Amino acid sequence: MLTSCNTVKNYYQVYKTTPESNVTLKDNHLAYEDDNCKVLYNLWADGGNIGFSFLNKTTTNIYLNLEECFFVKNGIANNYYKNRVYTFSTNTGIGQSVAKSMTGINFLQLVQTNSATANSINTNGTSVSENEEKIICIPAMTSKIITEYNINQTPYRDCDLLRFPSKKQIKTLNFTKTNSPIVYSNRLEYKVGQTGKSIKLENNFYVSEITNYPQSEIMDSKRDENCGQEGREYTFTNYFENVSPDKFYIKYIEEDEWKH
Repeated sequence: MLTSCNTVKNYYQVYKTTPESNVTLKDNHLAYEDDNCKVLYNLWADGGNIGFSFLNKTTTNIYLNLEECFFVKNGIANNYYKNRVYTFSTNTGIGQSVAKSMTGINFLQLVQTNSATANSINTNGTSVSENEEKIICIPAMTSKIITEYNINQTPYRDCDLLRFPSKKQIKTLNFTKTNSPIVYSNRLEYKVGQTGKSIKLENNFYVSEITNYPQSEIMDSKRDENCGQEGREYTFTNYFENVSPDKFYIKYIEEDEWKH
């Protein structure tokens, strides 16, 4: 019998974003900064990570009000505060063996008694519930990471963009803020000290480029290395080329006959 298998071909749709002037690209982050805080972004993830690191530059606690923080995509606001309850559970068990005798008729029709050991486990569990914080305290000169949303999880399709291009067919679509398919922002509100005045900030972005790549044109592999020592010949790790904090990607596979 002859059999065949199809190799799954991976493709990546890569998005380049352009921020407004109050967000700049530096030190491998997109950064917003004012007198009190620094907000850092690294979008590079499958679907795009709009989460951020909020750094308190002051010598006083800063209070980030999640009830007034939103991720806005194409005019639709999404709340960072969802009034959730998180439950954490732990279980402990004590095992013991119990010996038992069993008497019955064997296949020779003779009475036979055998002993058997049964294992039993007694378990005790505890759980702790914790309400989601409305106000996040960020101590002086420290930072906290806030994550919640992806920017986009469905590949963009266009008649001028091949879904499964070869190396020679790779093409980039360019957009302005006016015609971009994805315009998004983070709107945040914080106070310096509990009695401080509420300060609002908004970081705006739009997708300015979209490109589809076969995996061979976006990823490479190299031998594993640790402290200058290379791994064995067959220990290779795949890695992305041309990674940037103002880009993100969607991974997809060749699965149907549609070209675009």
